Amino acid sequence: MKIFEELKARGLIAQVTDEEQIRDLVNEGKATFYIGFDCTADSLTAGHFMALTLMKRLQEAGNKPIALIGGGTTMIGDPSGRTDMRKMLTREDIDHNAECFKKQMEKFIDFGEDKAMMVNNADWLLNLNYIELLREVGACFSVNNMLRAECYKQRMEKGLSFLEFNYMIMQSYDFYYMFQKYNCNLEFGGDDQWSNMLGGTELIRRKLGKDAHAMTITLLTDSQGKKMGKTAGNAVWLDPNKTSPFDFYQYWRNVGDADVDKCIKMLTFIPIEEILEMEKWDPSRINEKKEILAFELTSLVHGKEEAQKAQDAARALFAGGGDMANVPSVALKEEDFRDGVVDIMQVLVSAGLCATRSEARRAVEQGGVLVNDEKVTDVKTTYAKDFFADGIMVKKGKKSFKKVTC
Repeated sequence: MKIFEELKARGLIAQVTDEEQIRDLVNEGKATFYIGFDCTADSLTAGHFMALTLMKRLQEAGNKPIALIGGGTTMIGDPSGRTDMRKMLTREDIDHNAECFKKQMEKFIDFGEDKAMMVNNADWLLNLNYIELLREVGACFSVNNMLRAECYKQRMEKGLSFLEFNYMIMQSYDFYYMFQKYNCNLEFGGDDQWSNMLGGTELIRRKLGKDAHAMTITLLTDSQGKKMGKTAGNAVWLDPNKTSPFDFYQYWRNVGDADVDKCIKMLTFIPIEEILEMEKWDPSRINEKKEILAFELTSLVHGKEEAQKAQDAARALFAGGGDMANVPSVALKEEDFRDGVVDIMQVLVSAGLCATRSEARRAVEQGGVLVNDEKVTDVKTTYAKDFFADGIMVKKGKKSFKKVTC
């Protein structure tokens, strides 16, 4: 199976400008393609994961990836998928975030001479003269068409700033610039980027009289149609300091039963033939599939050693087997104690199981807190330092826990 057919079989392809031409480009290894990453945080997330694995798949098939760091476009902010304007970041914050992205991308993509490239659109966008830009590309964009774009339509009721209105022009200019400088002939992006991507292909056609292509990746959503990659309202990060390898593993281990086969297809590198056989498994083996999914993805992001530790810890906690030494732990600090004792609410907050004491109080009062498998229902419960000497297991709910030491 060639790469384009494999992408289709895995359910990764959403929309294409010209399927036949794109198929020929990528199957013959003739695509120089780019995916853009705006630097809105200091880590990539699980939401970026599919784009990174797509770049890896296409590079392994002989195509040349360009990872475009959005140092320039981040200063405007993409309105796609947003109900409000993004937070304005400083140039220093954006540069810092870009450096963090680079380190994480190198785990997936092979950069180097005649291999993958990494470029930053700040290098050309920040030097543009506004009047010159308007004269060069302004006539190529129809305001009527722009306002019909899905990324703008959903914002019109609450208000779309002129700042964000320019985002499509900036993204289109990126493709136009890289088409000329790097022979970039193909852009990939999330399905919510389709309008912006078509803007780039149209700009290239109108200014240069040449064809460029775009393809969107199916957005990773659960069976309820919600974007995957968040837990308890927070992003699942690729940075181990923001989302530990264990928590990353647990996120994928706990995906809904209806989403497991889709996630294995779209995100792992397990051969498609093996996946099709797994889909025939008896439903009683669903947890085995979930373990495979979690282990494969944690290995890709954090390495096999960390994936094995996470799996051992999960089995120790939930299945009565595995190595308890790998269970996530946290040490209480001296300031957590008052007169030699610490109350249960502070334990929950210091362990990172609750964000605030108020949240911890509710968890205790609702009966969702266990200490060494004993339910704690009194918020006034306290513990002395020596109680934590050998480490105690604190659980909130069925899936949140920490080994707490002192």
